[in-house]
Amino acid sequence: MVRIAVIDRFLCKPKRCNFECLSFCPLVRTGTEAVIVDKEKNRPIIVENLCTGCGICTKKCPFKAIKIINLPEEYGKDIVHMYGPNAFRLYRLPIPKKGKVVGIIGRNGTGKSTALKILAGKIKPNLGSYDNPPEDSQIIRYFRGSELQPYFEELFKGKLKAVLKPQEVDIIPKFIKGKVCDLLERIDEVDRLKRYYVTLNLEKIWNRKISELSGGELQKIAVTAALIRNADIYLIDEPSSYLDVKERLNIAKAIREAVSEDIYLVVVEHDLAILDYISDLVHIIYGEPGAYGIVSLPRGVRTGINAYLQGFLKEENLRIRREAITFDLRKEALRFPSKEVFLSWSKLRVSLGTFKLEVLPGEVHRGEVIGILGPNGIGKTTFVRVLAGEIIPEEGYVEKRGSIDISYKPQFISYLRENDITVLSYLREVSDYDISSSHIRSAIIKPLDIERLYKRKMSELSGGELQRIAIASTMLKKAEIYLFDEPMAYLDVEQRFTVAKMIRRICDERESAAFVVEHDLIMQSFIANSIIVFGGEPSENGLANAPMSLRKGMNIFLRDVGITIRRDKETKRPRINREGSWMDRYQKSHGIYYL
Repeated sequence: MVRIAVIDRFLCKPKRCNFECLSFCPLVRTGTEAVIVDKEKNRPIIVENLCTGCGICTKKCPFKAIKIINLPEEYGKDIVHMYGPNAFRLYRLPIPKKGKVVGIIGRNGTGKSTALKILAGKIKPNLGSYDNPPEDSQIIRYFRGSELQPYFEELFKGKLKAVLKPQEVDIIPKFIKGKVCDLLERIDEVDRLKRYYVTLNLEKIWNRKISELSGGELQKIAVTAALIRNADIYLIDEPSSYLDVKERLNIAKAIREAVSEDIYLVVVEHDLAILDYISDLVHIIYGEPGAYGIVSLPRGVRTGINAYLQGFLKEENLRIRREAITFDLRKEALRFPSKEVFLSWSKLRVSLGTFKLEVLPGEVHRGEVIGILGPNGIGKTTFVRVLAGEIIPEEGYVEKRGSIDISYKPQFISYLRENDITVLSYLREVSDYDISSSHIRSAIIKPLDIERLYKRKMSELSGGELQRIAIASTMLKKAEIYLFDEPMAYLDVEQRFTVAKMIRRICDERESAAFVVEHDLIMQSFIANSIIVFGGEPSENGLANAPMSLRKGMNIFLRDVGITIRRDKETKRPRINREGSWMDRYQKSHGIYYL
């Protein structure tokens, strides 16, 4: 057994607790240096080979900053990188393969981005020796006999050139200035820019400044900038964030077109439908977020994603999740969980500047979850804000049956960072419930893993942490209608399914209803009873159809996008058919875009 200790540097406040982890350790009391103090950095260090795993320090730490984890002994030999004493460590690496797209799936904080940086040569694997990093020859010797040995030999000799598309595209304007056209024309090394100019619809932003671009536009620029470089290794980290379904597919097609026999291509992606569409092989990274990550053996894309959903890795004989994630097809036939209508709207017309939105009459039933689908800039957020009462339509009305309260999670949540208070104080301030009650803790706080953030300030949170706080604060309000605008942004696959199950459970338990704007097709298929499809011309005019059944709504939406979806025989999850495949042609010929 390998025992590892992890101390969260964000949570650890030694000045405020006077090293309680030392004073309570039974080995320290006997004179053994099982916990020592790094005087230079003023922080405690747990000596792992002396730790008995008693767990006293984890219970006594007032900030919940310490984790003691036991791992099977064989993992101790597979450590690839460690950031420092009692810090995150990564076991094993994904294996790039020429001519194949290798996908990576896993929770946030388990080392996906670290693995990409190692494969790109931006981080040299220290094999666990953070205080005495190994030489290049030692690293190559460590991987001898595997496909990574020749990979690192060529990488360290400079024979392989790697391009890494970073995860955080929103920070691009801080480092790159000027116009889009000047940037892309300057770095086009393989004469692919003309092709992507058309396929990724870059014409609308071609002459705009980088500082003026939205998140989705920055994403397209980042992917384009990576693919037009002359490289041997393309490492793409979360290419579909901020994009709508059609743009995600365009990005996926562009990445697949870049594959050749001499090219390595690795993609990290949380949208399972896109990962399935784009990849040939899949690695699952599992572990404890912020503590350690373990890279699984490579699998075929179908079997890999199915294993992840089922939560059991057969080859490793390992369960990575207590419950399997299943898709309930009976939900699609049950359009109305209840016949009681308690919110309806007439034909609506809304104008915002030059943009015009028309909404056809519709209604929502108690217990119903309505998914909202459509391209970016088509009026989805505008419609949700009309329901929330933030925008008054020029024509038409929204009718509430009786006294109905509405809880709204907006699309952009950066405003939450303006609260210079702790997470615990903020949740107590906005909640209509007692957040310390066992029911609220088990239904909302624990599933979203918020308790460990309680003493962090709102201004310090990352995008994913802020998103979880925004979702929790929305659910902690007593309401009959819950409005969620892109709740899955910044979340990993595990968290997305957790949020989807929570929304459905709250609608059932509280007999409320929910509207969910989301571009992830698998999440919409998992959560929604009904669908509202938006059409029109982005940024000019939009048309919102009335709510319809999931099957009918998906069929209309997918016909507009030009793709077909089938069901996996084993897990029943939606799978996008490859364009031009037999199944794609068959479904299109019969008008069945959503099987």
